[in-house]
Amino acid sequence: MGTYDALLVVSFGGPEKPDDVMPFLENVVRGRGVPRERLLEVEAHYQRFGGSSPINQQCRDLIAAVEPTIDLPVYWGNRNWHPYLEDALRQMAADGVRKAAAFVTSAYSSYSACRQYLEDISLARAAVEGAPEVVKLRHYFDHPGFVAAMVDHTREALDRLPAEHRDAARLVFTAHSIPISMARTAGPSGGAYEAQLRQAASLVTAELGGEREWDLVWQSRSGSPHIPWLEPDVCDHLAEVDASAVVLVPVGFVSDHMEVVYDLDVEAAEVAGKLGLPLARAATAGTHPRFVSMVGELLAEPEPIMCAATCCPAPPRRHG
Repeated sequence: MGTYDALLVVSFGGPEKPDDVMPFLENVVRGRGVPRERLLEVEAHYQRFGGSSPINQQCRDLIAAVEPTIDLPVYWGNRNWHPYLEDALRQMAADGVRKAAAFVTSAYSSYSACRQYLEDISLARAAVEGAPEVVKLRHYFDHPGFVAAMVDHTREALDRLPAEHRDAARLVFTAHSIPISMARTAGPSGGAYEAQLRQAASLVTAELGGEREWDLVWQSRSGSPHIPWLEPDVCDHLAEVDASAVVLVPVGFVSDHMEVVYDLDVEAAEVAGKLGLPLARAATAGTHPRFVSMVGELLAEPEPIMCAATCCPAPPRRHG
């Protein structure tokens, strides 16, 4: 596996019991000026599911699937909740790891999807004496392994629709909304987040075959209501879409976050139910065999070139 001593799986993190939820949310939004009312609203989403996000268990499942396929020890560190990146790097240093590849559970370019992970890795390394060098593996939104996983899961969702609606069902690809200012500066020359998502959606649709219609919409916006974010929201789109049935494809996520299970499986499903619109939701990539094998394939590629410091710049922060 090249010159790497270990694989570090880096994820967002999530609470696993009710008392974790508010401290976790406060970690996530620190410095972003998110109103307290919005935090309480999102906390209620987590409490509806027992105060636990599915993301940590999905990371455990992914690690368990990847470990037998590579000849490297695998570590795991989160940005926003236990196990934290700093703890993972401290263990790696104690184990003598000198250079690790980082597989981030985010496939796209933007400040929040890429640069912020790099910043948090850098901060964690600075806090750990003898921390290993960490090389972030490339974006994989267009990798055949990721695309194959989403194709299979979309096909499975189509098969869950009533038979008379399958052929004409519209694919509605979803991704986490971000501020328009962040979207404009994503990637080396701007606009990469939206462009990469459209490319991934196009690749999935092409692999399914036929002349199927598709859209890219957004979900899970947060932050100040005065700041413009990418639109349309998935629920608004469902209310207006010209389709006899819809499959929601969360192409912007590689595992189930609370945003997927609440915003799509609860809110969007409720909207579709009121409209009488047949709806199915495709699974995220998760532990699909092709997605799992993709990790080893990324490790075998030449070491990626570090992106420029001007790529995906941090947005202005509001305090208070």
